[in-house]
Amino acid sequence: MTPKSPLDPESSRRARSERPLPSSDKDRPPGEHDVKGHAFRDEEEEPAPPPAGPPRRITWRKLVTMPLALVVVLVVTYLWITNITLDSIARNSLSGGNVQLRWWQHVRLTAISTFWVLVIAIPLGIAMTRRRLRRGAPVVTAFANIGQATPAIGLLALLVIWLGIGPSTAIIGMVIYAVLPVFSNTVAGLKAIEPNLIEASRGIGMSATGTLTKVELPLAVPLILAGVRTALVLNVGTATLATFVGGGGLGDLITSGIQTQRMPVLVLGSVLTVVLALLVDWLASLAEVLLTPRGLEVR
Repeated sequence: MTPKSPLDPESSRRARSERPLPSSDKDRPPGEHDVKGHAFRDEEEEPAPPPAGPPRRITWRKLVTMPLALVVVLVVTYLWITNITLDSIARNSLSGGNVQLRWWQHVRLTAISTFWVLVIAIPLGIAMTRRRLRRGAPVVTAFANIGQATPAIGLLALLVIWLGIGPSTAIIGMVIYAVLPVFSNTVAGLKAIEPNLIEASRGIGMSATGTLTKVELPLAVPLILAGVRTALVLNVGTATLATFVGGGGLGDLITSGIQTQRMPVLVLGSVLTVVLALLVDWLASLAEVLLTPRGLEVR
């Protein structure tokens, strides 16, 4: 009898029948399956890394660097002013809580004037971008440019002739001087919006007020806040001139140091003004980051 060939169909059938098969899917290792009697294992895919969270809008450096620098400047100035010999005139200018009084007067002048700038400039800018009032925008812009182009000290002098001496005169002058950046940025921000977005919002049934509050203003926020930031810094600088109209502020220390030729008084008033301007600019930058919609941030 001739031996059967290893490729004989009967022997191949018998070998397949004798091959042990797993009793059930539960006995198989994970990922293993049969393909025509052969066991295959799926390649395990590496788990995808978790999606990265959104970047921090305000980093710790932005929160710490500027305040720390300002504190260092104030500490150095304090150590210097307390370790030099002051004559009676300089001591009278800096004693009795006069420095704290002038500081808070300056802060109050800046805060009140900025508040009125926002109340006037933003609604006016919105009104000048509406269809019925667009023709009046060049006229209003021209008047705002006149206030900005006029020297601040000259503007205050004209207001003194009209309104007299007092803090209210200084505040009115500061408002006139700082209204242009907020007004022009409001107009520019609203005009820069794509008309298709406005038409789409109206097409889904939004009212004019809803389109303004939910579409136009959020998209214009970055430019509006940039104008507010500029107005704040302008008001801090212009408030030093309030001393010439009886408004007080850190300008009193500066002019007193110049008139009496007392360098410590002049330096202290100037340093406090610079610190206040940088502090206000830092706070405005934080507000600008927080109030800007996430979708408009530049990555």
